[in-house]
Amino acid sequence: MELSVLTAVSPIDGRYRGKTEPLAEYFSEYALIRYRVRVEIEYFIALCELPLPQLQDFDHQLFETLRDIYRQFTPADAQRVKDIEQVTNHDVKAVEYFIKEKIAGLSGFPAEAKEFIHFGLTSQDINNTSVPLSVREAIDEVYLPLLSELIEQLNDHAEAWKNVPMLAKTHGQPASPTRLGKEVMVYVYRLEEQVSGLKDIPVTCKFGGATGNYNAHHVAYPQYDWREFGDRFVSEKLGLEREQWTTQISNYDWLGALFDALRRINTIIIDLDRDFWMYISMDYFKQKIKAGDVGSSAMPHKVNPIDF
Repeated sequence: MELSVLTAVSPIDGRYRGKTEPLAEYFSEYALIRYRVRVEIEYFIALCELPLPQLQDFDHQLFETLRDIYRQFTPADAQRVKDIEQVTNHDVKAVEYFIKEKIAGLSGFPAEAKEFIHFGLTSQDINNTSVPLSVREAIDEVYLPLLSELIEQLNDHAEAWKNVPMLAKTHGQPASPTRLGKEVMVYVYRLEEQVSGLKDIPVTCKFGGATGNYNAHHVAYPQYDWREFGDRFVSEKLGLEREQWTTQISNYDWLGALFDALRRINTIIIDLDRDFWMYISMDYFKQKIKAGDVGSSAMPHKVNPIDF
């Protein structure tokens, strides 16, 4: 059965695909593979810039050509990685072999240099950088712009309705008067406070070799400060923060903090939805009827407050 919005197992990629489609660039398997390729290539470039003795003569003009491997990454490239994985039975190793395939035909690329792709790393050095990178970019490029649009819209309503009187209620009963614009401004304030907190959460990653100690790096090249190298690589190349003490995998504390911040924002938006649902039910607002809409299979005169 061919995958479509009708045959998808989850409504995320089915019924609501139109809402979630931008996230495919960050959270699909294609995207994960592309992020893995990106981390591997940027790591190799960092080793050349260090430089490791065997890479000190590597032509830096090839860096942008290498970056084009992930900048121009296609679904066909991702499929090639999956094909390699059928042999390796290992997803990250398949990425390494894919990159070696791509650079094998590059003019001026020394054959021995390709053996430094994935040098000294374990799979989680790639996964625990790729996933935080994808999450950070999804937040910055998709989530925050949409949230800013909502806040701006609410701010406009608060200004437009600042002089509209409104009867407030306590426990569902008439209470003191207020103004509609002020009530909307409450949500602007709450969301702005939580967005500020969200932006303050550091997005961290694990990058330290098989057990987080740079063992292989230190044994092979003890003359380098590998912790300092890792800090710079993660910060300058990926825009993340390196977790200083880890096992083989990330501690994921940053992810817990991020999800908690998103949960608080979602709770505020649910509050907003419920308040406006209540205002509609109390006839403070009237919904526009769209031609062809059916509010109920049995009561066609209804207009359900679900799309306001």
